[in-house]
Amino acid sequence: MSDNSKSTPWKTDDWFVSPWNYVDEVTKGFNPPKKVRIHDVTLRDGEQQAGIIYTKDDKVRIAEKLAEAGVHRIETGMPAVSPMDEAAIREIVKRNLGPEIFCFSRCIVDDVKRAADCGVSGVVIEIPVSAHMVDQAYRWPLEKAIDLSIKATACAKEQGLYTVFFTIDGTRADMGFLLNLVDRVATEGHMDAFTLVDTFGVLHPQAASYFTRKVKERVSKPVEVHFHSDFGMGVANTIMAVLSGAEVIHSTVGGIGERCGNAPMEETAMALLTMYGIDVGINFSKINELSKLVMELSGLEVPPQRPFVGEKAYTVESGIVTGWYRNAYKEHPTTVFPVRPEFVGHTAPEIIMGKKSGVDNIIVWAEKLGLEIAEEKRLDILNRIKRRSHDLKRVLTEREFGEIVAQVK
Repeated sequence: MSDNSKSTPWKTDDWFVSPWNYVDEVTKGFNPPKKVRIHDVTLRDGEQQAGIIYTKDDKVRIAEKLAEAGVHRIETGMPAVSPMDEAAIREIVKRNLGPEIFCFSRCIVDDVKRAADCGVSGVVIEIPVSAHMVDQAYRWPLEKAIDLSIKATACAKEQGLYTVFFTIDGTRADMGFLLNLVDRVATEGHMDAFTLVDTFGVLHPQAASYFTRKVKERVSKPVEVHFHSDFGMGVANTIMAVLSGAEVIHSTVGGIGERCGNAPMEETAMALLTMYGIDVGINFSKINELSKLVMELSGLEVPPQRPFVGEKAYTVESGIVTGWYRNAYKEHPTTVFPVRPEFVGHTAPEIIMGKKSGVDNIIVWAEKLGLEIAEEKRLDILNRIKRRSHDLKRVLTEREFGEIVAQVK
């Protein structure tokens, strides 16, 4: 990071975003906490994405890589799901990787005891809080939800566990009921932190800020946020909650998770760092390694255009942008890409050849392949490249490029 990063936080050696992000008129209403922490839920909510199955070894490998990336907490799973999950949690605890190790529990006393038996330091205890969910999905009376919450959280305190109270479907609940429930659990049961949960991703950013502020007014405990992305709002909602005082972010690698997934850690943390000056303290150079491992073990492919970790995030075909690359990248990389690829552990930019390419692409490839191409031949070569790429409906290989060059010569 450059020495002038404090005076120009929007422009450092590693990134270049809009200075408008830091204008006083824009930032005057922000009220973030002094420290923001990452609570990774890849091994629990991430695995809930339909079709993802992690073995014990998979979970240990991912946990190790999460620790290398510097996440603060790892939610390792739910012991009640299977003996294999319980064994994985125990093994991760035994490894003493560095981050705090948590697990997830239903609002059931036996679940909480199983969590404690695994040796974790904390537990996230879930309960439905919207009247329609309690009635229609669980078929419980509301008082049962309250009673279970109190008993399970009290048990967690007895077991010496850091207790995070997690309210399912909180963003579709009656605000009064939700806050009254929190009060009762805090006084009659136990709560070290409270999680704002947008189970179905139905919140918008302004409401995320409102939701956080209302809870912070009423709850004296740290506030955590767990937002899903059914409407593509997971990152924006998480950021708005942080700017309104939320201290802990629940996120997954690559945004995997139930249905449309959770807020992706890579995008959320990078946006906070570069656009808001909030450093969550992770090792950003490890996020590509982490992403590749998680996607491989999940049986998924990283979408090629995914910010920072997509295979094509730093790939250029356009002739115009290749010109930018030739002229500026070596000395001014963030003029061409808003984040330097090395900062996020990505491979170097790649210039490819296709229908949208220009003369600059030919110059780059000729230098790479050691070819001498006369200036007067370049336009003819380019026209042939465009035609062949169009007909093949793909970009060209180096061999195909060489064949065209040979034809024109």
